[in-house]
Amino acid sequence: MRERDPALVLEIESLLLVYDRHDDFIQTPIAFLPAESPPAFSNQTSIGPYQLLEAIGEGGMGQVWRAEQTSPVRRTVALKLIRAGMDTKEVIRRFESERQTLAIMEHPAIAKVLDAGTTSLGGPFFVMEYVAGIPITTYCDRHLISVVDRLELFIKVCDGIQHAHQKAVLHRDVKPSNILVVEVDGRAVPKIIDFGIARAVSPDRADETCLTRAGALIGTLDYMSPEQAYTDERDIDTRTDVYSLGVVLYELLAGVMPYDFRGVPLAEILRKIREEPPPRPSSRFRILGMESTAAQQRGTSPKKLHARLLGDLDAIVIKALEKKPADRYGSASELAADIARFLRYEPVQARPAGTFYVARKYVWRHRTGVGIAATLLILMTAFAIWQSVEVKRITRERGRADRIAQFMTEMFRVSDPSENRGNQVTAREILDRASGEIEKGLPQDPEMQAKLMQTMGQVYFQLGLYQQAESLFRRSFESHKRLLGDDDPGTVQSMNDLANALSALGAREEVKRLDLQILAIRKRIFGPTHPETLKAMNNLAVDLVKTGQYREAAQLHSAVYKEKLIRLGPEHISTLMSMENLGDTLSYEGRYGEAEKLTRGALEIKRRKLGSDHPETLRGILHLAEILYDEGRYQEAEALDRELLKTRLRVLGPAHPDTLKAMIALANPLENEGSLVEAEGLLRRAIQFQKAKLGPEHPDVLLATNNLAGVLAAEGHYEEAEKLDRHVLEVRSRKLGAEDPGTLHSANRLAFVLMLRGSMEEAAQLATQVRSAQIRTAGLDNPETAMTTYTLACIAAREGRSSDALSRLREAVDHGLKPSAARGIGNDQNLRSLHANHGFELLAAHARERADTLAAESENQVR
Repeated sequence: MRERDPALVLEIESLLLVYDRHDDFIQTPIAFLPAESPPAFSNQTSIGPYQLLEAIGEGGMGQVWRAEQTSPVRRTVALKLIRAGMDTKEVIRRFESERQTLAIMEHPAIAKVLDAGTTSLGGPFFVMEYVAGIPITTYCDRHLISVVDRLELFIKVCDGIQHAHQKAVLHRDVKPSNILVVEVDGRAVPKIIDFGIARAVSPDRADETCLTRAGALIGTLDYMSPEQAYTDERDIDTRTDVYSLGVVLYELLAGVMPYDFRGVPLAEILRKIREEPPPRPSSRFRILGMESTAAQQRGTSPKKLHARLLGDLDAIVIKALEKKPADRYGSASELAADIARFLRYEPVQARPAGTFYVARKYVWRHRTGVGIAATLLILMTAFAIWQSVEVKRITRERGRADRIAQFMTEMFRVSDPSENRGNQVTAREILDRASGEIEKGLPQDPEMQAKLMQTMGQVYFQLGLYQQAESLFRRSFESHKRLLGDDDPGTVQSMNDLANALSALGAREEVKRLDLQILAIRKRIFGPTHPETLKAMNNLAVDLVKTGQYREAAQLHSAVYKEKLIRLGPEHISTLMSMENLGDTLSYEGRYGEAEKLTRGALEIKRRKLGSDHPETLRGILHLAEILYDEGRYQEAEALDRELLKTRLRVLGPAHPDTLKAMIALANPLENEGSLVEAEGLLRRAIQFQKAKLGPEHPDVLLATNNLAGVLAAEGHYEEAEKLDRHVLEVRSRKLGAEDPGTLHSANRLAFVLMLRGSMEEAAQLATQVRSAQIRTAGLDNPETAMTTYTLACIAAREGRSSDALSRLREAVDHGLKPSAARGIGNDQNLRSLHANHGFELLAAHARERADTLAAESENQVR
């Protein structure tokens, strides 16, 4: 403990009191005021062999110039002119003594002092190695140097300071502006400058000069050690430089200084330095971190930088900044060694070496080996668990396999052993027996039961046996729901299968309810824009089209299309498919221009991206041809359908289902253009192949048969047309129900043929029943309802009920009769005989005019 002089303390306190009352008086002591260039230097351009080129710095000690040495060697140097007013003889004597010490220092991190002396005017100067670098903190921030790289660079600085200490030289003004960084071969190299200058101008311990008498402070306040703040040199040693190094390290790591001295009086600054412990770098950064750019300048985030400072680095910095020199690192090398330990993931001396801390460091240090060992341990444990699980699974699967094998054996025991049927057992019989026995065939495995039910249901569905498929799908769905819950993928899939079967059977309300449930589940699990959700929306829209709810279907298809545009882009295949689905639905609403624009746009992209033979391109051709046909543009539709059939014949062959669909599609415009023989041949050929592959009651076969009946009626073969129409109506009524849109369409076709055959009463009764059902299920403005109304108009005309015929025909035209049908009113040869009077013919002309108007509007919308 240093002794206190009561008189001196009293004098200092009085001076501080005056200072506090007059805070505008010399805020910075004279020793810290920048020295003005002495007049003697104003016109001086050289000092001995040194040509002064430019002033590059100015501080409390004087000015620094970049100079050119001319002899005995030619080189660029830094020349420092000592501020005037000092005891020149005394200073020069110390310069000479200090120069001998500095001359023997050889370290790559120290800028050498090359010469010292006095000018011709008596001013002292130093000549040093010229370092064209920038302060270490500026360099690190400007180049976004990481924390690790900053520490490695700082270790080199510590090595330089340690080398000087071993030569008995203190720096006493360690700060970033005295640690310059230059790049040598692309690598950062620190250079410490101004070594020994502060010591050279300070008095010897036995001497007393004006500096000590004036109580001058040696150093820079922000980086000054507590012992320097007492203005007493007796406690200043190598640990003084360690403290200043700690401040530099603090700034390098946290981007801020330990103390904020802005606007603080000098007495308070000195008190803080001497008495107030600095906050930890992590704490100081946490307060200013989000507002500062320190994390960005260190190539990391504020959160990660704060975490990096916590612990070891906090401890290292605080130990270097201890108030008592004895509590600090004993030397710069000890500070560097602790930093090196941190970089090697070893325990640092600045922290207590607890068991957990040492163990954690060991793990980090040997993390590769520890990671491998831990991985092996985990794998061995996992393997043991897996083996146990596998044994149980194999046992379970073996039991399941035995049960399935037994069930499959029972499936093939179809006939009585006494019956000699040979190989006459059909796959249908096997399937029927299996579906009837499945519930008692696998009683111990209800989940497998449900899966087999689902599989068998899919087989029935492909065969067109919708009632059997619906029964199996319903049982599978109920089992999945009971075993796995509503949201399980298996439950949702079985629900989707059930909806498909019910749709085929015409159970519109239950289908809609199931599809809405599926959509709600997928929205809840996946979100509103997930691909699975969009798929559910598409399926619901398709079912709505089948039930004639075109507007609702169009809204769903539009939403799916817009979402795919955003997520996938305008040319993704899935986007193009939704684009076509929307176009198809709009055509059902009679919005032919919009439908054609969408479908044609999708087709153009498919041709360009996929080629003309790609299945998706051919699908687009089929859709566009259907829209053109509905618009009454038969020649354009025929051209596309012929292109489609030619390509599918070449690529797929004559018996492929898609080729057969192309044949059926081409027959439609041919019929309306009068090419009835060619249309009939295409349809008969398609039906022949379809029956062989799909059976006589498949939906595709029924559709083609209905179209063939229409062609036969146009050719005058009414008896055969009626027979075919009755067959299709019977099958659809049995499978789909009496009010399914397909069933009602077939019934209207049969009514028209009955009219042509002269069975007027039966035709009128059937058409009236169909129209009532269509109004009830699809509405008055539905195109199918308008077609049935047109049939009633024709019946009235045949019976001579002119007024009723005119009223019905006008109603059909005004409520959505397709342009193709409206155009046909005046063109069909069979209808000419039905004109009861001139008014009916005029209305037929009106219908043709309306069809032409719709076609023109469509073309304008496309353009």
